[in-house]
Amino acid sequence: MSAHSPAATSTRLSDGRELIYFDDPGRPPRTPPPDARGLPGRAEPGEVRYDELSGDWIAVAAHRQSRTHLPPAEACPLCPSTPGNLSEIPAEDYDVVVFENRFPSLGPALAELPDSLPWGQSAPAAGRCEVVSFTSSHTGSFGGLPYGRARTVVEAWAHRTAALNALPGIRQVFPFENRGADIGVTLHHPHGQIYAYPYVTPRAAQLGARARRLYDEAGGRATLLGVLLDRERTAGERMVLEGAHFSAYVPFAARWPLEVHLVPHRHAADFADLTGEEKDELTEVYLRLLQAVDALYDAPTPYIAAWHQAPLDTVLRPAGRFHLQLTSPRRAADKLKFLAGSEAAMGAFITDTRPEQVAARLRSALAGLPAPAAEPSTGRKARA
Repeated sequence: MSAHSPAATSTRLSDGRELIYFDDPGRPPRTPPPDARGLPGRAEPGEVRYDELSGDWIAVAAHRQSRTHLPPAEACPLCPSTPGNLSEIPAEDYDVVVFENRFPSLGPALAELPDSLPWGQSAPAAGRCEVVSFTSSHTGSFGGLPYGRARTVVEAWAHRTAALNALPGIRQVFPFENRGADIGVTLHHPHGQIYAYPYVTPRAAQLGARARRLYDEAGGRATLLGVLLDRERTAGERMVLEGAHFSAYVPFAARWPLEVHLVPHRHAADFADLTGEEKDELTEVYLRLLQAVDALYDAPTPYIAAWHQAPLDTVLRPAGRFHLQLTSPRRAADKLKFLAGSEAAMGAFITDTRPEQVAARLRSALAGLPAPAAEPSTGRKARA
């Protein structure tokens, strides 16, 4: 069992939002300083509307128009506070921090949503949106974190997943990272987010329905993602790396120019369902995967790291397996894929790259990286 147990210290910002410091193991106990900004109370939440044409929920969050957009380093809201920059983090230093977003798409109200709403009616945008700052350093990326710090982030994701799962009205918890200006980030500081939705998102509902169908056909003895993982490992040509607990591959029918799925060998619902040894290896494998992705070109690769967790739905959850879908719109060193008519309007993707060639390039990039250190819990090394 992993011994990585970061200390979690909860406090409140001056407008009532929760902030949690996650300190690397071995740090002295933390006494959080107060937030000296004297922020006004939190505004009322936005709203959600039900689209009868598609059956989807749409969040209306016009207040986010005023959120901070690409500030200079000296005004970064995720850097530790200084006399000249009272940021979102009152402390002078920190390891990993999670806090409620000041400009949330959902929340801070919590409530059960109905299955639908009549045309012309809306409901408060219940839920919760959190920011996860990976490091106090303004520069860098997740892939550049030392193993111990990345492992603390993984533990923070597990902690927040369990806590958000338990909130009333929450139906799906989604940790993710948007990396790079080409993706549309509004802050340069290395960070991610967690959305706790009051509904099952359209993509999760689509994937969940297909997973549940196979699960029922197999009498509950197999999952769709487990079957696909077995197929990819047997075929081999799209495999990127394999570990004791996790494997990564470019899917046979990848949608994006660069797309990698990182899947546990054991059926697990979410971060909170992973064992200590699994989280140890996940940290190592994920770091190497991000380093390989960045080694493909001379400039850092923009990406979306989407951690798919089983929805909190009694029908969908038993068949839903936790996994990462890492995607990038970069199709060449100087070219990006834009979602135009076929993809944006029809959802009919046309890929610009062959998945087998992308996997081969990633394996080559991995081979050029320094050898990974032995994993703390197993002593094994993930192999490309």
